[in-house]
This record gives sequence, C-alpha cells and structure tokens, in this order.
Amino acid sequence: MRRRSWRDWTIVAVAAAALVVIGGGVAAAAAGLVPLADSCDDAPLAGLAHHDGFQVVDAPECSPTQFGAVTTAEDNPSLLITEAPDKIKARDPLTLKVSTRNLVRDRFLPAGQGGYYIESATVTADGLTRGHFHVACRVLGSTAVAPDPAPVPAFFKAVEDGKGGKAPDVVTVEVPGGTFSKGQLVQCAAWAGDGSHRTPMTERANETPAFDAVRVEVK
Repeated sequence: MRRRSWRDWTIVAVAAAALVVIGGGVAAAAAGLVPLADSCDDAPLAGLAHHDGFQVVDAPECSPTQFGAVTTAEDNPSLLITEAPDKIKARDPLTLKVSTRNLVRDRFLPAGQGGYYIESATVTADGLTRGHFHVACRVLGSTAVAPDPAPVPAFFKAVEDGKGGKAPDVVTVEVPGGTFSKGQLVQCAAWAGDGSHRTPMTERANETPAFDAVRVEVK
C-alpha cells in the first residue's frame, strides 16, 4: 500500500474542512436559519466600505476579518472586579482589582495604529484566548436610561502584561485622583478583549461574557 504524502493529507484536510462548512450550511438551512449576511460581499453589506483597522468611521463599515477561534466552555475567558470602593473623594485615586481566568494577556494590536478588528481571534497551544483586558470609567448623567455611548470615557486603560493563563490571577488598576469631580456618579467597567479588541466568543449562547462593572460615588 502506498504511503500517503503530505500532499495527500493536505487534500484530505481541505476536503474535511469543506464538508464541515457545507454540512454546517446544510444543517442551518434545514433548521430554517437563513443569515442575512456572512461576508462583506453579501447584499446587505456589499455597499459598505471595508473597515481599515482604525477607530474613526464616516459611516457604517464592514469588517472583512473572520471571527477566528472559539474556545471550549471550560476554557472561555472570565473576568471579575474583585475589589472596588463604593465612594471616593474627588482628589483621591480610584483603585480597582480585576481578576481574569483563561486569558493570556499577550496580544494587543494598538487601535490608534490601525490594529482595530484586523486580527482573527487566536488561542494558545492549550486552547486559551490570547488578548488583554480593558478598564474604562465614565460619568453617568442618569441611572434611569442607558447612557450615550459616544463620549470618550474619563479613564481608559488596556492591560497587556504578558501574564494570565488557565489559573485566575488579579491585576490592580489605579485611576488617578482628580479624574472625577465631587457629586459625580461613576461607572467603571472591565472586559476581556482578543488581539483586535473584540469581546471573546463563547462556546454557548448562554455563557456570560468576560466583563464586570461597578458604580462609585464621588464625594
């Protein structure tokens, strides 16, 4: 019997991948699931300019970057703000402690340099998401309605320290004193990001994404 060459195995792998894609499409069609679009070439998106990796857009744009890797449920990133004050004085720093699990914090493509949404999600050899986490604090004008998403937050920081992994660890993030004014109500949020800043995908739809938020009164 002839031994298979690397070319044979390549053909087999490509064929198997094609069957997975086709099979997924057939299963989706059989279930009555018809996506509006799954590429920037499809009708609902074809008229949009392609996103270029920078954060400024003149109109809705379409990102051609594939989603990338989806981790297993037990390896999905998780995050928790473990310590935060209820109240601070305006002149004092605001200190947060953030714990992450299943997140290797070694990928951060600077958005200001065109790294926004240009990299598919990647994983380590152990199947863990490569990325970082963000912390942002904004002033809430009301607690009765959702806030305006457009303004730049009063504080923003990305943590890509080369650490993290399967076991949970804790990172301290300090917001400088004087960032906020007396009488303000501040919302501070933390969330995981992959190399291009997207919140990591999850194996199931009913898994909680890797994020947390707290509110702090400024006295």
